[in-house]
Amino acid sequence: MSTLNGNDEILMLTILALGSNAYGATMMKHLTKVTGKEWSIGAIYDPLYRLEKNDMIQSEITNPTAERGGRSKRLYKLTKKGNAALREHQRVRSELTDGIPHLA
Repeated sequence: MSTLNGNDEILMLTILALGSNAYGATMMKHLTKVTGKEWSIGAIYDPLYRLEKNDMIQSEITNPTAERGGRSKRLYKLTKKGNAALREHQRVRSELTDGIPHLA
């Protein structure tokens, strides 16, 4: 079983939530809104790099766009391995919390 740490899980869930709009800036905004704490770009890109290196996610560079001043985006999505690891992580979490009344 591949275990994920809390930030890995949060980032992977954010990628799924944002779908085709999952890139650094949108992830940072989404995480700040959902968690109520400021997320820096570094706090996002370092784990993303590691997750990609471990084949949990993959990225692709888009074509430059005029609305971004001619800059590209690096879009992220989960791989099959990442989806499986996240599902397993969620299963274990659910099994651990089922017997705890105030968390279930």
